[in-house]
Amino acid sequence: HVQLVESGGGSVQSGGSLRLSCAASGYSVSQGYMAWFRQAPGKEREGVASIDSDGETTYADSVKGRFTITRDHGKNSLNLQMNNLKPEDTATYYCAATPRVGHPTIAIRQYDYWGQGTQVTVS
Repeated sequence: HVQLVESGGGSVQSGGSLRLSCAASGYSVSQGYMAWFRQAPGKEREGVASIDSDGETTYADSVKGRFTITRDHGKNSLNLQMNNLKPEDTATYYCAATPRVGHPTIAIRQYDYWGQGTQVTVS
């Protein structure tokens, strides 16, 4: 039974930083690829960043240079460091994973497991 649990969301002023974490159980973050997605009210869920088992990463253009995705093998968790946050980053952020072999992708259809989300609000 795979479980992904996000934490670290909150409210921050524009220009501030937050660090999201996704604790995985029943799934090793060393396999396949994982990603962060977000969904703002009234908008479709969109990919933010992804990382594969080799550490290769990919980012949405809107967050390049501001967000960094990493994995912590010791804690079996996925992280997202978000710097220079903007009001348009406000959304519920979701962690996703798949054991498939391949390059990192922020295509929603590629992911098999999802967390419940954590809210990020930037004012």
